Amino acid sequence: MFKKSLSRQWICSRCIQQQRQVRRRLGTISAIRHEPRPVPIDNAAPGAKHDDRTLRSIFDSPGFWNEFSYSARQGHKGRSLGLFQNRYLTEPQGFKEFANVSMEKAKRIVERIRKASSVEEYKRVVRDMDRLGDLLCRVVDISDFVRVTHPDPRIQTAATEAYGMMFEFMNILNTTTDLNSQLTVAMQMPEVIASWSQEEACVAETLRTDFVKSAIDLPRAERERFVTLSQEISEAGPTFVDNMAPERAKVSFPSSRLKGMDPVLVRQLTKWGQTSIPTLGSPATLALRTVQDEDVRKDIYMAIRTSSRQTIERLEDLLTKRVELAKLSKYESYAHLALGDKMAKTPESVDRFLQALSAENKKSVELEMSELVKAKTSDSNALTSTLQAWDRGYYTTQILSSFPSRTRKSDFLSSYFSLGTVMQGLSRLFTHLYGIRFVPHETMPGETWNSDVRRLDVVSETDGHVAVLYCDLFSRHGKSPNPAHFTLRCSREITQIELEEAKSSNNTLFASPEESANDGMAFSASSGVLKQLPTIALICDFATSPDKRPSLLSFNEVQTLFHEMGHAIHSILGRTSFQTVSGTRCATDFAELPSVLMEHFAADPTVLALFARHYQTDEPLPHGLVAERLILNKRFEGADAEDQILLSMVDQAYHSSLPLQASFNTTQIFLDIQREHGVLPPDPPGTSWQGFFGHLFGYGSSYYSYLFDRVLAKRIWRVVFKSGHASASIDRGNGERMKESVLKWGGSRDPWKCLAEVLQDSRVEGGDEKAMGLVGSWGLKEREGER
Repeated sequence: MFKKSLSRQWICSRCIQQQRQVRRRLGTISAIRHEPRPVPIDNAAPGAKHDDRTLRSIFDSPGFWNEFSYSARQGHKGRSLGLFQNRYLTEPQGFKEFANVSMEKAKRIVERIRKASSVEEYKRVVRDMDRLGDLLCRVVDISDFVRVTHPDPRIQTAATEAYGMMFEFMNILNTTTDLNSQLTVAMQMPEVIASWSQEEACVAETLRTDFVKSAIDLPRAERERFVTLSQEISEAGPTFVDNMAPERAKVSFPSSRLKGMDPVLVRQLTKWGQTSIPTLGSPATLALRTVQDEDVRKDIYMAIRTSSRQTIERLEDLLTKRVELAKLSKYESYAHLALGDKMAKTPESVDRFLQALSAENKKSVELEMSELVKAKTSDSNALTSTLQAWDRGYYTTQILSSFPSRTRKSDFLSSYFSLGTVMQGLSRLFTHLYGIRFVPHETMPGETWNSDVRRLDVVSETDGHVAVLYCDLFSRHGKSPNPAHFTLRCSREITQIELEEAKSSNNTLFASPEESANDGMAFSASSGVLKQLPTIALICDFATSPDKRPSLLSFNEVQTLFHEMGHAIHSILGRTSFQTVSGTRCATDFAELPSVLMEHFAADPTVLALFARHYQTDEPLPHGLVAERLILNKRFEGADAEDQILLSMVDQAYHSSLPLQASFNTTQIFLDIQREHGVLPPDPPGTSWQGFFGHLFGYGSSYYSYLFDRVLAKRIWRVVFKSGHASASIDRGNGERMKESVLKWGGSRDPWKCLAEVLQDSRVEGGDEKAMGLVGSWGLKEREGER
């Protein structure tokens, strides 16, 4: 089946977790042992030092960037070379031309697949289908990105129209039985299977599984109902997410009852002595953390945890449609349908993982719970000594704020993290681990959607130019604040047949057949095989300074950038011959592993020593400050983990067969799971927080994935990179182990085999329920002796 690449956004469980976590102040912990700062070895390639200096300057100095790109922008007489150097995309109408040209190529391939009859022709079926998918994604992925990113309304509209054209064509192909039939024939021919590479066979299985999940084998009437239901779900999901609302829009109190809350904020919300706090937004969250009056906190908590009746109805309608779709496809539940191609495979395996993780996490939560109870018991303003749900944020804040702090100034740590130095650090880290580095590249006229966007070429010590990275990292008006990774074009091998087709087309837009076969976008044959290069966009929203200082990142923003770069490195190193399994196009519950792993590197002293220096004095970062920050960030990590475990359990229950029951009640299920599996105080009756659980649409039945990949990343960090000890975090041998076992495969290998190989642990190779339980037992908390 054919589908677009997915952007990897900083969502999963983190956004909800961050909404609930206390804003943690940096503090001093006197018991911290400060280890000597390791001295990294300089393994720079020839020319790398110049590129390294330039890399910092293009991000830290706008004037340098303007000068760096000036000659390129003036070249070609100012004539646009097209977005991403795609020669069709020089003006709005080019999107339609790009879609039409791609669609005509796709139709010819469909016809060739339909006519296949000989063994030799069937040998090509998988490669043809992969190219067919690539032609669709070339238009859909770029158009989808441009329509939500480009500031020009005309280009947004043109991109939206091209997206619609190609998406409609994609839906037609996904219900075309001929393609599935021909793929089935090919997969039943021993001579054909014997000719396929491992990667080719994996693509065949992936395509066949997707066809089955799309109900391609159903009788016509049932298949039509499947298509109708799918369309209804695609509309019901965004309707639910976009219209999530509380039962009460605001709560009001006499201002005198808000003692402890920021008085400036209280004054802003007060009229005639009555303070009105919006139910949704930061003021309500801040009030829960700071207001001394327990009854006020209870009222606020009830309001922000109770969604409207209409919101619950929309959610339950979505869940009911999903289980109907699954039953139509002969699956027991939507979770069984959705998990078949994931590492977990079944809901039973997910439950095994969550139960094991919950058991491993329980002791940590109990210890944290006892601290909170102790804090409330010693509070003279407390009404009772029993800890309630609305007390958690307040006493967590009290405990954390009791630590003395020498880093109260918000810019104290950020002074060591200019954006340019962090990008330097990433490049240096990847050079150490994987032998690749970032090389700044001038942007040509029309190549980017904003002058702030920097282009980096990714260069390998062995394979030359391997990827293009567009970095749109600075904040500006109207830009989405959500960090994200977008794959604009996947890696794929270009065949001789395609070059011959390009040559015969005589398209005057292009200077060569190679350029024509890639629409003008980046390609390389330095490895001996002509490939279209992964083209990636990273989006962040880092504030710029009006006083010409470089953009200075908070430590959380450094972790965010490392996280998003983890997705990018997966796309960069997962340069497969088939786009269907390229880079991040792997199992959903495996896709977050490289990015979560990168968060460990962001906090490692050896890695920080590569780049973290004061932007003015060049003084190296005292790592003890980061260590203190990490200790406070992890102070209540057991409770945070329990939140996510319970939400994952809720997700599984909602996507079971329960929605088919007449008594199905999402509120009761939510409250029951909290009471049965939680240690923390559960929500009181009358609340219905599940109406704010927007990820139920985007991550239906796979919300556990982020927890799962956090556990895997922690295990790899400890086993492969030795928790950073003895400079293991920048050791080339360890990097090669990660690359050869995991990253280079994209989605072309069973991820359980990747995991077993990188960990050298055969217990997980089978990927069964037992393996899922074992992973859960590894837990999230760092044990003694780990860094």
